[in-house]
Amino acid sequence: MKGQARNDWFWVFAMKRLGIAALCGLVLTGAAWADGRTDAVFGVTIRGISAGTLSVKGAEQAGRYETTGILKSGGLLGLVASVKYTAKASGAVRGAAFRPSRYDEDADTGKRKSRTTMTYSGGVPKVVAGSTGDLSPASQGGTVDPQTAIYAAFRDVDADQVCKLNVQMFDGKRRSQVRLRSPRPDGDRILCNGEYRRLAGFSDSDMAEKSRFPFNLYYSKTADGRFRVERVVTETLYGTAVMTRR
Repeated sequence: MKGQARNDWFWVFAMKRLGIAALCGLVLTGAAWADGRTDAVFGVTIRGISAGTLSVKGAEQAGRYETTGILKSGGLLGLVASVKYTAKASGAVRGAAFRPSRYDEDADTGKRKSRTTMTYSGGVPKVVAGSTGDLSPASQGGTVDPQTAIYAAFRDVDADQVCKLNVQMFDGKRRSQVRLRSPRPDGDRILCNGEYRRLAGFSDSDMAEKSRFPFNLYYSKTADGRFRVERVVTETLYGTAVMTRR
């Protein structure tokens, strides 16, 4: 599979590049962060077949956040496609508004290795390591990096932040959007509608293939009164993908 959209919102990336992939083995570095924490592990299946794990870990304190992740193939499909991405991001956060300051990514597709680093000044990204595309980073002010977008979608939240996310993401080459909306009860959980949308910088074939990827995200209430993501269901180019929290 050629899969040009390398950081194309993680499950789209999984279907395009790997057949499936997962975030796992996250290690948060730096100071001890006392306030909001997220530490989640999901089992990932596609068409009912185990395909990997998704782990999300991050922390927030005094208006700052840090998050680190590893994306890699696993399960049965990991036997035929060994791919690994490591990424970390940090910056400022206020409610559901994220303002990254730095993003680092290392990629190993089994065939090639690459590294991307972006720093931000006044909300505008600058690619300081790695290749760029047709979009000028200087025109991408207000966007967040891929790891920040993943963390923002999967972090534990207070009740007033459930299903509240609308971010535009820039990976150094492409611009896209991740949005959550329409919270409603679903048994003892809360169901959100979600959508990943390709916006700019993608090839004509990628846009013709599919530009919108809807999904459903389910929250459950925790013992301390917060809400955490328990399940994600999305229709992909390769069938129904389901992530279930372990």
